[in-house]
Amino acid sequence: MSYIRLEKDADGIVELIFDQQGKSVNVMGDEYAEAMPGALDELEAQRDSITGVYIRSGKPGQFFAGGDITQMLEMDLDPDEMEKERMLQGILEAKEPLARLERLGVPIAVGINGPALGGGYEIALAGHHRIALDSPAVKVGLPEAMLGLMPGAGGVVRMVRLLGMQEALTLISQGKQLNAQRALEKGLLHELASSEQEMAAKAKAWITANPGAKQPWEQPGYTIPGGGPQDPATQGLTYFGPVNVMVQTKGNMPAQQVIMAAVIDTARVDYATAQVIEARYFQRLLLDQVARNMMTTFFVQMNKMDAGASRPDGIEKTEVKKLGILGAGVMGGGIAFAAAKVGIDVVLKDLNQDNADKGKAYALAACERSRRIDEEQAGQILARIHPTAEVSDLAGCDLVIEAVFENREVKAAVTRETEAVLGESAIFATNTSALPITELAQASVRPQNFIGMHFFSPAERMPLVEIISGAQTSDEALARAFDLTQQLGKKPIVVKDAPGFFTTRVIGQTITQGQRMLAEGVNPALIENAAAFNGSPMGPLETLDSISLETAYHAARQQSADAEAAGEVVEPRPESEVIRIMVEEAQRVGQAKGAGFYDYDANGKKVKTWAGLKDLFAPNGYVEMPFADVKDRLLFPQVLEAIRIMEEGVLTSVGDGNIGSIMGIGFPPHTGGVYQCVNAYGVQAFAHRARELAHKYGAAFEPPQLLLDMASEGRSFS
Repeated sequence: MSYIRLEKDADGIVELIFDQQGKSVNVMGDEYAEAMPGALDELEAQRDSITGVYIRSGKPGQFFAGGDITQMLEMDLDPDEMEKERMLQGILEAKEPLARLERLGVPIAVGINGPALGGGYEIALAGHHRIALDSPAVKVGLPEAMLGLMPGAGGVVRMVRLLGMQEALTLISQGKQLNAQRALEKGLLHELASSEQEMAAKAKAWITANPGAKQPWEQPGYTIPGGGPQDPATQGLTYFGPVNVMVQTKGNMPAQQVIMAAVIDTARVDYATAQVIEARYFQRLLLDQVARNMMTTFFVQMNKMDAGASRPDGIEKTEVKKLGILGAGVMGGGIAFAAAKVGIDVVLKDLNQDNADKGKAYALAACERSRRIDEEQAGQILARIHPTAEVSDLAGCDLVIEAVFENREVKAAVTRETEAVLGESAIFATNTSALPITELAQASVRPQNFIGMHFFSPAERMPLVEIISGAQTSDEALARAFDLTQQLGKKPIVVKDAPGFFTTRVIGQTITQGQRMLAEGVNPALIENAAAFNGSPMGPLETLDSISLETAYHAARQQSADAEAAGEVVEPRPESEVIRIMVEEAQRVGQAKGAGFYDYDANGKKVKTWAGLKDLFAPNGYVEMPFADVKDRLLFPQVLEAIRIMEEGVLTSVGDGNIGSIMGIGFPPHTGGVYQCVNAYGVQAFAHRARELAHKYGAAFEPPQLLLDMASEGRSFS
């Protein structure tokens, strides 16, 4: 067998070694389905001469990657009843080898030398004793929920019986991935080892010492830790858990609802019946559109992004050793922390030393907020950040990120000042959410080395960076910005220079519609709730509060002044008027000042919608509007703008658009992103609904020609 090797030592211990040929990782696909039963046949035939089994991987630093997602994506989403029954039998057959492993009657130890996630950890759960390398490479858990799925090879059944309902539910529904030490503390592992040799020695010593090993749930008198569904201690989880999940997800995340049901239902019955119940719930999610959306975006497209699909070809990968940051505010301090955390030396410059020191203090606070950073690690991170007011300290930086005010003149001044001390090959990146890169590059003496890197706030936590190429930006500069983004542990999307780039243009559409509906007299609670039911983390009014109404006010005035200077006639727009009224008349400028569309407490926490909105925008009472229309008015314009952006060639990667919309601006993740959303809805149906909305609510909803062409040709976004 090429996938699985069986090697017996002199003590009768068989090493079962996973080593899938032609793959960098082992996956649970067709080859596994053929090889694993064959391996069990051999083990069962030799049962009398076997003293134990040690399961390990033959791939360095890789244990087992889990199920074959690409194979799952090929499944028909709407099979007939006969096909569904065949599918269920296939799932049950795929689970059987692990059940046979448990029934072998000899101790089973598992050695984990790298990630053991999803199906990989389900294999480990079928063993009696789990040992892992004490290495950063080891990650343990059942993350299927992050792809809209749930464990389907016994993971729910075994984890509930191992840890109890509450702990299992938390780990499975949140898709938690634990490092080796944390997994040991949680009871997912039994031991750690410093090397593969020590791991093998410990495993074999345990096998020898435990000839009668059994799973905990096979022991006499076993009960589920914390109690089963019928016990008083679990009544809150059993009765109110499903309601809480529905409230939290607004019904948009079927996986969390199904996982909750599976945890409770598998705990009610015997072990064998529980495995069948798990299989049925797993099948339910395999046939769910949300799972299809999330697998497409967060697995297929994310893997392509990580492999550098949007990075220029033929350019050697680089690594930044010394990074300069201009501006030590919240953004600059956040970027400094993120860089120092991954081992990069940072020069954090501001106008004076006091400001620069405050930026380093922000990094200290970020260390203190993180439960994963101990005092020693915090000291190492902070030692890499060098606050300064001297531009000369930037000499020798490989790359500099400018994070000063969104002001052309200020940015031009720091560009000229900084480039004077940088080497010829250094890259200058401007952090801006909307200002044109080509225009900002006019201040540079090396525009080929000038690029946009749009970080999202808070920069230490937000996972996305939008990289923007100006008209003269070289492929070399783009590749180096891409490499730095990945070095920081973030996800890079690549766009061409255009007003608002990608993310700002897209999020701006839902903010605009929120204000327009408010101006039309729609109840603000209806607007914000519609966003929540769409799956957005924040409504358009709260989003604008967090950005600052004052900032939006000044930006709108600047846009009007620029347009008038260009000889254009500026017509007042409802959204601009809403902001003007809020700032000029109501003197409510946003969350930072405690008063915007919402009231906020002294800590900046939202309290309630401001009562004065009704008097300002609906003095005669709120207007009636179908809830479905309110929801679509917030969702559709974002998608239509994303399609226009692709039509213009500003963005060319569907994956970048999907990932960027979710990770950068909070587009509902269950949709798979702005383009996958259209695929799931149906391209023709989406175009038809857009035209309905355009007829009722204006030109913002008119379908772009690209969408109409795709609808007529039967194409989808891929």
